Amino acid sequence: MTTWTALTTLADKAQAEALGAALEELEPEPTGVGVFEMEDGSGLFEVGGYFTEAPDDIALAILAAAHGARPFTVSEVPETDWVAHVRRELHPVEAGRFFVYGSHDADRLPGDRIGLLIEAAMAFGTGHHGTTKGCLEAVDRLLTAGFTPRNVADVGCGTAVLAIAAAKVLDGPVIASDIDPVAVDVARANVAANGVEGRVACVEAAGFDHPELDRNAPYDLVFANILKGPLVELAPDMAPRVAPGGRVILSGILTPQADDVIAAYTAQGFALEHRREIGEWTTLTLRR
Repeated sequence: MTTWTALTTLADKAQAEALGAALEELEPEPTGVGVFEMEDGSGLFEVGGYFTEAPDDIALAILAAAHGARPFTVSEVPETDWVAHVRRELHPVEAGRFFVYGSHDADRLPGDRIGLLIEAAMAFGTGHHGTTKGCLEAVDRLLTAGFTPRNVADVGCGTAVLAIAAAKVLDGPVIASDIDPVAVDVARANVAANGVEGRVACVEAAGFDHPELDRNAPYDLVFANILKGPLVELAPDMAPRVAPGGRVILSGILTPQADDVIAAYTAQGFALEHRREIGEWTTLTLRR
């Protein structure tokens, strides 16, 4: 599948973050947005968007001008065999009690770790990204502290690595949902590969918009590893679906965006319990 990148730079951090937030609202919608300080000593910040449809050059030009940025450079990214690339470049990851690996690394699974077999596929969340690792570490920390949720939802599940992790350590039902039908197919395949069929239900849904998600509520634990914009929009729907004392683990959040996400959830009755930064990304654990 052909993808596009749109990149620009500007000198002011606040303006860069504002441009990144505005870029999330562009149509066609980017699949991801990043704001990073460049490591060349220039003091500049790079703002980038990733698209599965060619972005609107005029809209990008208006955004750049409005935020004092240089014109966006749009590039078409050639198709890549990402499965082969991931198998070459990614190694197993340990996150607390969990060990995320591909079948090519099955012989490296330690006997004292819970194995999560996640193959490279057309969906986000192999466990190697800082957001997924942060979520696994967050649930490991909760379990170590004695928290034992009875039912779990993984909203925006990608490969379902988080739902599978929950199913392997808990006894209650787990439901995994994603807006992308390809991700749902990948999730089901990974659930089967990990031997937790019947424990994890995979459904196609935007947010909580599915009868099965409503039927299983309220949840003791909800994962939502998506992006800042959808997380903020999800906050009012999240609150009535989480049981009192329940936890939400949120990620897909660039560190400068974390305070905005915290504000959205505290306004709905959640309290921040823990935050963890891995690279440019932040994972939040909140209690209702």
